[in-house]
Order: sequence, then structure tokens, then C-alpha cells
Amino acid sequence: MCLGIPGQIVDLADVAEHKAIVDVNGVRRAIHIGLLVDSEAHGLEVGDWVLVHVGFAMSKMDEEEAAETLAFIREMGESFNDEMAQLRQSPVL
Repeated sequence: MCLGIPGQIVDLADVAEHKAIVDVNGVRRAIHIGLLVDSEAHGLEVGDWVLVHVGFAMSKMDEEEAAETLAFIREMGESFNDEMAQLRQSPVL
């Protein structure tokens, strides 16, 4: 199962290439923010939360929504653990 999971932007690594670094539950990975360029990317800043799915920021979310989503996903137990294991094994770009 692939989940969308909240990640907090810690670095806008390469705005021209639409790349940012997010922290997802303590794991940092590069993601693509190009899907948000037309609607939100110009407003993305370090500290913002985005919903990440297979390496892409799908939408911007507020901190409360991110916390609620993470709490819900953690309650899923094995699915959450599997998702985090896959994220830890993914390459750091």
C-alpha cells in the first residue's frame, strides 16, 4: 500500500528544478514540488507541510491537518511502519 503522508519542507533545494527536501517523521528525502507550481509553489516556504505521495508533493496542508493525518496513519500500525521502511530505503537525491 502506498500512502500519502505529510512531510515538512526543510529546504527548497532547487526551485528551478522544483525540488525540495522534506522531513517525514524524522526521515529526510528530496521530493518534486512541480505539481504545485501553478497553484501553490510560489507560496511554499521552509516549514510548510505538504502531502507527499511517491516522491511528489500533492497538496499543501496546514500544520493541524498534518498532525491529525500523521496520528491517523500511525494508528494504522503495520501500514505506517511499511511506508516508513520504504521511505528509509528510498534513495536520497
